[in-house]
Amino acid sequence: MKKYSLLILIAGLAVLIYTQQKFIMPFVLDVVKSDLFLVESKDQASQLPVSTSLTDLAYLHCNSHIKSEFGSDLSLSFPEKAINVWTLGNYHYVVNGEVNVTLNDTSTSNTKKYVCRIDYDNGDNQEGALEFDNWSIEGIDGLDNIGDS
Repeated sequence: MKKYSLLILIAGLAVLIYTQQKFIMPFVLDVVKSDLFLVESKDQASQLPVSTSLTDLAYLHCNSHIKSEFGSDLSLSFPEKAINVWTLGNYHYVVNGEVNVTLNDTSTSNTKKYVCRIDYDNGDNQEGALEFDNWSIEGIDGLDNIGDS
């Protein structure tokens, strides 16, 4: 058996490579070309920052979530508009904003920038866009040391 182990290994690799090239990769390419993962919605992705009623609501909901996450020892204030908001398509948004943080015990103020990833769950139905329950916060970054000045 030791005589043929190298030959068996080489033959096995050859069969594996042949199977991958002739069967697996053509199937994967057909799936990628198909509309299997296509999601059609009125909200199209954009590489440029956008400003719509839903992006404004996404900003407000991110701000509400940030206020609810931090205790009463901080006073948080937000500008009227976000720095930038991008739509990723299908009602997924990335919000870049600022928050002015004031420590209530020392009255020192500090401005922090953050990024919030938020999704609107009801798709094209925008009737419940004002309700926070119809939004999902996927993540917030940039506020790890918010209480430190």
